[in-house]
Amino acid sequence: MSVTAPPNTLHADALARDYFGIDVPFMRYIGLEPVSLAPGLARTRLPLRSELVNSRGHGHGGAMMSALDFTLSAAARSHDPLGLTVITIEMNTHFLATATTDLLIEARILRGGARTVFCEGDVTDAAGNMVCTARAVFKLVALR
Repeated sequence: MSVTAPPNTLHADALARDYFGIDVPFMRYIGLEPVSLAPGLARTRLPLRSELVNSRGHGHGGAMMSALDFTLSAAARSHDPLGLTVITIEMNTHFLATATTDLLIEARILRGGARTVFCEGDVTDAAGNMVCTARAVFKLVALR
């Protein structure tokens, strides 16, 4: 898909459509909120609801990994959010602290190619403490 809109218009359009231009029912289900999208950078917010905690009452690692996967993938396709989707090839996550507040997820591109993009991202709590970090590799796929 060829996109000719200026980048600022493109990203404004993408932000106005669901999850940075695509519909992701599971992200809506867990309550992930899109915050911002710019070339090479994506930010989302995950309100920590009672349904997203583990047996100890802390944020569940699976919920954080799901939010990270989406936010990392948004960064990977951020240069053409209405023309691309991605497939996660690999993702690794390191948990550094427990999550007890709403979370901010920030993801950025480390290196981008024509078909493969390498990204990294962090999850921080409301006080700015890092809860977990991740790196991922994505395959870019054109939307038709």
